[in-house]
Amino acid sequence: MKSTIVLLGPPGSGKGTQGEKLTEEFGYVRLSTGDMLREAVRNGTDLGKKAKEYMDSGALVPNDIIIGLMKEKIAATDGKVLLDGFPRTVEQADALAEQLDVDLALNLDVDDEELMVRLTKRRSCPKCNAVYHLVYNKPAKDGICDKCGSELYHRDDDKEETVSNRLAVYRKNTMPLIDYYSKKGTLVTIKGVGSIDEIYEQVKKAVQ
Repeated sequence: MKSTIVLLGPPGSGKGTQGEKLTEEFGYVRLSTGDMLREAVRNGTDLGKKAKEYMDSGALVPNDIIIGLMKEKIAATDGKVLLDGFPRTVEQADALAEQLDVDLALNLDVDDEELMVRLTKRRSCPKCNAVYHLVYNKPAKDGICDKCGSELYHRDDDKEETVSNRLAVYRKNTMPLIDYYSKKGTLVTIKGVGSIDEIYEQVKKAVQ
């Protein structure tokens, strides 16, 4: 069983969903930069205020903010770690390598047209971070979170213009990580299309 996994793939590729399933079944500690940053934004911390400007425009949050945040979380973690949304650049990957040995980089590959449908139709819960989809995963009651009953919202970074920018940023900044981990011999690429369970079966084979 792999002990330190980096989840790669564009926004909307299903990294969060697959990461949750791995966490539930195998006890990984899932560290999601997106969740951490949104928590910082909600709490109005200095880090959150700085990060919000970048997140609202679809730009990458600067390395120093992300690396500082992740180092704190990694230092407090004992056991199997699953990194979702970090690293996003080769510089971040180098910083991570100083902290941890990554033994699997799992890349979920999905084309941009499908990603646009997935992302612009997403709705999120501001309270418990649950994510729904108007096509693939509707809440039982329109606009209401099944888990905690909060009103769902359309995140600024899931709106069409921002999504286009996020995908362009991903292709430019994060795609080099595929080469980076491929050269290290730790990359496995899975096509992120099909049902969640079908994709998860492939993910499980890669981590075991």
